[in-house]
Parts: sequence; structure tokens; C-alpha cells
Amino acid sequence: MAMTVREAFEKGTDTFNAHDIDGFTSVLADDAVFRAPGGMTGQGKAACAQFYAGWFSAFPDAHVQVHDVHIAGDVAAEEGTFTGTHHGVLHTPAGDIPPTGRPVALDYIQVLRFHDGKHASFNLMFDRLAMLEQLGLIPASAG
Repeated sequence: MAMTVREAFEKGTDTFNAHDIDGFTSVLADDAVFRAPGGMTGQGKAACAQFYAGWFSAFPDAHVQVHDVHIAGDVAAEEGTFTGTHHGVLHTPAGDIPPTGRPVALDYIQVLRFHDGKHASFNLMFDRLAMLEQLGLIPASAG
């Protein structure tokens, strides 16, 4: 029996916070796709798992706190905050960012689509400029 959208969403969040890539992969559709800031895209379980594992590698204490989730049919819109300390290399489309040792707290929105109780697509949005500021790679904006 397929999981409900809420059950699949909650399992995805739980496995992310546990850094459980195998558990996370178990809730992905075979042809799952993702889109993230900076033009990052990928298709398939392996690509999605690699994308999220990259966050665990760069931020070994990575954690998301979900503030709200809105479910309509097979779509969930998630509002949350990602926190972590940058102790590993962060791989980006613009190049690798060596560890800074600095913490980040980034608000994000993610739109997830589900099919047969599995994550079929992720569209992640967060403020890349704020992340670079918090990592100390660019000057913080005034105010």
C-alpha cells in the first residue's frame, strides 16, 4: 500500500534529519527530479540522493525544521529553516567552496510533488546571497 502524501513527506523530513540516505532514497520515485538555486538540477534516485548527501557532507550537523507544510492533492509546499555548520566542501555549480567553519541558518521553501506515495519532484528555493554572507564569503548587507 502506497504512503499518503503526508506520510511520504514526514518520512522524507525524518530521513533527512537522520542523514539516512538509504531511507531517503526509499521514498523517491525511480524518475524523481530536483531543481535548486544556482541552476542545479538532476533526475533519478541516485542524482537526488547525491544532491542531498552533498549537504550532509558540507554541513555534517545539517538539520531542517519544518515550520509549515501545505498539502493539496499530490503537492506539498514546505516552509522551513535549514541549519548547519560548514565543515566540509560545498559543491556548487560555480565551483567548490572549502569549509569555513561558520554556521548558517537559511529559510527555504520547497515544493514537492508525489506520485503513488513517492517523492516525484523537488523544487527547492533559498536565498543564496544570505548563505554566502553567513559563510563569510561576501560582505553582509547593511541593516
